[in-house]
Amino acid sequence: MTETVGEDAGEESTFAIPSLANLRDIGGCASRFGGEVRTGVVFRSTDLSRLTDTDRETLDALQITTVFDLRTAAEMERRPDRLPDGAVHVGLDVLADREDASVAAALPEIVANPDVVAKELSDGRAEQYLLGSYRDFVSMSSAAASYRRMAIGIAQGEVPALVHCSAGKDRTGWAAASLLLFAGADEDAVFADYLRTNDLLLPTFEPLFAKFRAVGGDPGLLIPLLGVQRNYLEASLDEVTNRYGTIEQYFAEGLRLDDDTLQTLRSRLVDTERAEAVRDE
Repeated sequence: MTETVGEDAGEESTFAIPSLANLRDIGGCASRFGGEVRTGVVFRSTDLSRLTDTDRETLDALQITTVFDLRTAAEMERRPDRLPDGAVHVGLDVLADREDASVAAALPEIVANPDVVAKELSDGRAEQYLLGSYRDFVSMSSAAASYRRMAIGIAQGEVPALVHCSAGKDRTGWAAASLLLFAGADEDAVFADYLRTNDLLLPTFEPLFAKFRAVGGDPGLLIPLLGVQRNYLEASLDEVTNRYGTIEQYFAEGLRLDDDTLQTLRSRLVDTERAEAVRDE
């Protein structure tokens, strides 16, 4: 079921589930606290609405207990998740406090009109929209409440957990990046996981790009919205630095997690025994 990729990608595991793009385990990289970030604890993906019966059986093998759905209420209603067997769905509307919500989720409905896309997304507008979103992931009250619930759930053992939004790249990208940083992963490993979305997700949009070309549109206008860029995640990290100083203080003050929860969350995410086992060999 699994396919292990090379060292350049941090020995991550991806999974052969065609109807669930961008699925991977966020664990496996080294932690500065010793050992490594645990595998089999937190997975990330796109939404589960298109999951086929066959692929659902494959996903069941991961034994997911909790699906943290970071989409808006409208997105969840429009495309409900097909849950793995025995999994509990936890809806967490990260963008509830934002008026324009998720532009990317509405993109399939607007690409039929290239003039509208050019007006809304040209001249860096798509990039500016995403940069604002990534700052909101740190500063907005609905985002803090959503990521707080996710963090508490993981700390309390609602794992293995699957975290997703619509495309599994922005709201999910910050969820994965923040957890990895809190678990002691270095920034190179965090950015490698984050940017890998471009390899796993963008090819799945080729039918959309082809349709857009056919009506006279420029697919290049869609890339900043449908892919990820290093400066997007940097915007979240800058917001953390400006508001809280460190990722630890973001979890403590921004997400209002007490010391016991912080310690339990880190223990849940970091496998220090892995380092001890390597030393003993």
